[in-house]
Amino acid sequence: MEDLDWLLLKTLYEKKTITKTAEALFISQPAITNRLRKIEDEFGVTIAHRDNKGIYLTPQGEFLAVSAEKVLQTMRDIKDQVLSMDQEVKGTLRIGASNFFTKYVLPGLLKQFSADNPHVEFQVTTTWSKDVLQLLYKHAIHVAFIRSEHTWPGGAQLLFEEPICIVSKKTIDLNKLPTLPRIDYQTEHSIKSLIDAWWCARYNAPPTISMNVDRVDTCKEMVLNGLGYAFLPGMIIRDTPELETIVLTDAAGQPLSRKTWMLYHHSVENVRFAKVFIDFVRSIPFASWPITDKKPR
Repeated sequence: MEDLDWLLLKTLYEKKTITKTAEALFISQPAITNRLRKIEDEFGVTIAHRDNKGIYLTPQGEFLAVSAEKVLQTMRDIKDQVLSMDQEVKGTLRIGASNFFTKYVLPGLLKQFSADNPHVEFQVTTTWSKDVLQLLYKHAIHVAFIRSEHTWPGGAQLLFEEPICIVSKKTIDLNKLPTLPRIDYQTEHSIKSLIDAWWCARYNAPPTISMNVDRVDTCKEMVLNGLGYAFLPGMIIRDTPELETIVLTDAAGQPLSRKTWMLYHHSVENVRFAKVFIDFVRSIPFASWPITDKKPR
C-alpha cells in the first residue's frame, strides 16, 4: 500500500463519508472508490459497505483505518531519521501554532531561520492551543507553539510573557467599567477564565457586552475606532500608543500575564533539522521583547 492509501483510510474513518473524504484529500469520489477496491484486493477482505445512508467500515476496515495513523507516523519518523543522517540540515519541519502566534511571531521567526537553513521546508498547522497540543501528543508535529498553561511531560521552553490589559480609545474609569460598552472576541478558554476571574473579584454586575467579534485584531480595530473597551494581550497593542491601557493585576498587585511556550517531544531532538530549529528558537531573547511600557494598576 502507498502512503496515500493509508491516508485515505484514516481520513475516511474520520470524515465518515466518501464525499467529505474526497473534499479533504482533493481526490475525486470515483478515484477513492477505485483505491478502496485495490486495498480490498490486496488484503483479500471487504473494507467498507455502502447503503442509502452512506458508507460504513467493516471490522477489518476499521482496524486498518485505526492502524493508518501508526503507519503514517512510522513513515514520517523513518524519513526524518534518514534525512538526519546527512550532515546537511534539510527536511520538512512540521509546526503547530496558535492563531495569534502564527500571525504575529511565526513568519518573522521562520524567515530568520530560513536565512541560514534554506533546505528546511515547513508544514504549519494553525489552530487553537488546545488542538495544537493534541497534535503534539499524536506526534503529528515536531514542535508546538501554544499560548496557555499546560501539563506537557516533554521538552518545554517558555518564550515570553505578556500582560493582559484593558484598552480603550477613551480614558478608562474602572469604577464605571460594568456600564461601559465592552468588545469581546473568540479566544482560548484559559485567557477567558483569567479575565472572568478578575472581573468577578471586583464587580457584582456583569459586563455590558456591546459586540462579539471572531478575531483579536478585529477587536483591536473596533477599540481604535472608539466603539468600546476590550481585554487584549500586550503584544497586539505595543504599536498603538494612542490607546489608553491598564494592566490587569491580581489581589497581590502582580500583573496578570499570558505565557507563550515552545513544546516538543524529547525524541525529536534526534532529528537533525528539528534539533537545529529548537536550538535556534532557544537562542532568541524573546523575554527581552518590549511588550508594553505601561505601569500596572
